[in-house]
Amino acid sequence: MFSPFKAAAAYAIFCASYLVFALGRFPGIKIDRPGAAIIGATGMVALGILMPDEALHYIDFPTLVLLFSMMLIVASLHLAGFFDWIAHLVVTKLKPRHLLPTVIFTSGILSAFLVNDIVCLAMVPLVLAATRRMNLKPLPYLLAVATASNIGSVATITGNPQNILIGSYSGIPYVKFMCALGPVAIAGLFIDWAVLHYMRAKWGGAAVPAETLDPARAVKRKRLLKPALILAAVLAGFLLNVPPALAAATGAAVLLISRTHDPRTVYEEIDWGLLLFFIGLFIIVGGAEKAGLDAYLLDIARHWNLHRPEIFTVAVVLLSNLISNVPAVMLVKSWAAGFAHPETGWLFLAMASTLAGNLTITGSVANIIVIEQARKEEKIGFFDYLRVGLPVTLLTLLAGVIWLECIG
Repeated sequence: MFSPFKAAAAYAIFCASYLVFALGRFPGIKIDRPGAAIIGATGMVALGILMPDEALHYIDFPTLVLLFSMMLIVASLHLAGFFDWIAHLVVTKLKPRHLLPTVIFTSGILSAFLVNDIVCLAMVPLVLAATRRMNLKPLPYLLAVATASNIGSVATITGNPQNILIGSYSGIPYVKFMCALGPVAIAGLFIDWAVLHYMRAKWGGAAVPAETLDPARAVKRKRLLKPALILAAVLAGFLLNVPPALAAATGAAVLLISRTHDPRTVYEEIDWGLLLFFIGLFIIVGGAEKAGLDAYLLDIARHWNLHRPEIFTVAVVLLSNLISNVPAVMLVKSWAAGFAHPETGWLFLAMASTLAGNLTITGSVANIIVIEQARKEEKIGFFDYLRVGLPVTLLTLLAGVIWLECIG
């Protein structure tokens, strides 16, 4: 029998944890999101809300394996100079007027297959170097990285952490997921280009001294070949409907066996905090579900008619900007599963939670990465971002809802 004390404790831990997820830190205490997730998970077990074996049952290991493996593959590409090579091509082959669409579509396409947070980490320094070289104001191009990486990542299961989670829970095959949401990503990238092109004209042009490209930053072609081939093989596995976690883990294992780079150097590129955040989040939500959270949320869904796609989309967008998209997906996954056609619910959840990330600076981790990395050279304020993020979010969500209703 689940006692009232344990139920109250489960909800208290859940609410305190989600408060940190929403604010970024616990008020008055230096506890960040990963720390809150681990503390909350520990509390769920320590207070007997979940037994240790139950806690392990709630952890979705395929999600963790896929996320870790993709991070490791992208880290190897980064260390081999893959992103530097792209920057070299951009700076040496393109004219300044071509830079904006190139940044948008490069960020979007890479984010469709690689985790978008990692793409942003790699792209921001390259965009700053390119804008210096071409004597351009960096603001629109930095916003292009953030918004396009979010939009492009909606296309596939491996595009972002919340899609990885949704792919694992829903069981939708990789190719079917891509066919459903790939067109939304393509349309969204063109919308992003139109909005940023218009805003760039209003912001003005050159603002920084021109800089010559440093030819000393040579791409390590021999080191790049192996991770590039392995990535191609992993993507082929996805398209052939090999389980994504297995395909990615196999590629990561081959990279580690081949020892192209010192493993410790590769491990330094992994976002361990994000992995810990996922582990803690699984256990926190599991404890709350055991206390009856699922039944409560399903009752809310019925009362507010949240199984209508338009209303569901608005609710997911609001929650994603309030508590961040990964916690939002974990919170409302029962709503998606409760659709008359659950696959439709999962696709709407992936689309809405991802595109919602473009609304504000805090809407996604990718946005924060861009803002923080560019801070020394270009400060991007809340309203600077909102002027682009608001129209991009509304237009891409509209396109997404129309498309999914047409194919549904």
